[in-house]
Amino acid sequence: MSRPLVSIISVNYKQARVTCEMLASLQRVTYPQVEVIIVDNASPEEEVTPIQEQFPEVQLIRSAENLGFAGGNNLGIAAAKGKYLLFLNNDTEVEPGFLEPLVELFETNPKAGIASPKLIFYGTDNLIQYAGCGGINPWTGRSVTYGLMEKDHGQHNISSPTALAHGAAMMVPMRLIKEVGLMPELYFLYYEELDWCEMIKRGGYECHYIGNSTVYHKESVSVGQGSVMRTYYMYRNRLLFIRRNSTGMRFWSGMLFFLFVAVPKQVAVHALRLEQKYLGALWRGLKWHLQPQNVHQNHYLR
Repeated sequence: MSRPLVSIISVNYKQARVTCEMLASLQRVTYPQVEVIIVDNASPEEEVTPIQEQFPEVQLIRSAENLGFAGGNNLGIAAAKGKYLLFLNNDTEVEPGFLEPLVELFETNPKAGIASPKLIFYGTDNLIQYAGCGGINPWTGRSVTYGLMEKDHGQHNISSPTALAHGAAMMVPMRLIKEVGLMPELYFLYYEELDWCEMIKRGGYECHYIGNSTVYHKESVSVGQGSVMRTYYMYRNRLLFIRRNSTGMRFWSGMLFFLFVAVPKQVAVHALRLEQKYLGALWRGLKWHLQPQNVHQNHYLR
């Protein structure tokens, strides 16, 4: 029996070496029907040449501008031919057999809408980054991740429905994307995949964690964990996610706690550390919501 084609889509931005390491790991996958699409988000020419030279079989799409995470992936979707699309961060490496359990889920469960494998922090003693998710804390805007920083002893090998997928590695059927829509681009960086999960669930589909599929994640190689850009988008987009995905008392309690407890706490941390640039990034992220064109980016729910 022939296997359905899987399109693996990854976005590169000034990280050719890291992307090539991911592509080398993909060459060892055991699933027989795969196409690989790399979307480059306006990197300099020298950043793209190694990908072209070392992996000529890969479809390379070069964007003239940096479209962000969602925009880059959406560009890849337009070129994809697969029945299933696997969105994979360029700062990952994969186990050879990671695709088969993901495909099996979608081939056997018509209600499955999006799924992520187990994520292990790359280069650690098998420390888990993601083994499912309890959803977004409505007051802090942070995700509640299962298994985080646990050593992997197989304790999370059982697959199950979960609240949210993880953007570092997630599979979605092409038919579903045509039904519910593309990844929301207004986030640019961070939280867009979580918002997409909510869109998919509102469409009547399930989110799943696949415990017998493993991907290793190098975590924020392209942006950096302590970067000013990360601080800006994290605070801008946490608030944006709350606005778009909460209603009623949950919406108001979440907004009030986030603005009057979570944010002041982080402001105090940055102030005590004399981290002026991070304070500035935080305030810019919050002020984004006051701009006229952004005021009405409210929740989907009615």
